[in-house]
Amino acid sequence: MTATSPLCDVRALTFDFFGTVLDLHGSLAPAISECLQRHDPAMAPGQFWEHWRHRQRIEQYQDNIVALGHSGYLATARRALVYTLALCDIPAESDEIDQLMTAWQQLSPFDDVAQALVRLSEHYRLIGLSNGEPDFLQHLATNRIRHDFDQIISVQEVGAFKPAPGVYRRAAGLLGLEPGACLMVSANSFDVMGARMCGFRGAFVNRGGLPYEDSPYRPDLEVSNFTEMADRLLST
Repeated sequence: MTATSPLCDVRALTFDFFGTVLDLHGSLAPAISECLQRHDPAMAPGQFWEHWRHRQRIEQYQDNIVALGHSGYLATARRALVYTLALCDIPAESDEIDQLMTAWQQLSPFDDVAQALVRLSEHYRLIGLSNGEPDFLQHLATNRIRHDFDQIISVQEVGAFKPAPGVYRRAAGLLGLEPGACLMVSANSFDVMGARMCGFRGAFVNRGGLPYEDSPYRPDLEVSNFTEMADRLLST
């Protein structure tokens, strides 16, 4: 990192949890596979998950747009699951839906996360800034990620899902920092774009080799995993 890099002013790293720190597909695949074995063994768990994840994001955007009250992360995930089961013509009972949703409590981090967080914590404030209910995020941080973040900030602070601008602005205010002193770390390109639009710096952890948004608000850093990100940020 050169002395003129905007990343030199960064004091806090704000982390998305879902898909960035936590491996959603890998964690949920066993429960999805068990359900599919009962109803449609020919369907691949990965295909079902892609449908579920896509619909979850639509549910979150609809939640923001309709603006009748913030539903919460798990509520939108459940609605997306019910939709996906119907889309795939899977007649799951309510107890099966509950079982699939319970699996969200057992999400596990990617293998590259733990060591990178320890390294980064020696130089930056590490903040959870994620969609998700406060208690759920705290449970994940304490019991699943097993890292003592300096602070956990839920989008419920503003009652809207990312990339709503208020999420990032509120987070900077709670941290007592200018937006440019915060680096949003996310595997979701819309999240990085939303943060950059609000003055944050952005790190795109492109785990899936996906294209970035068609937007002038580009990431300051694009990496494939947390190890590479830590190496880049801590280099002089």
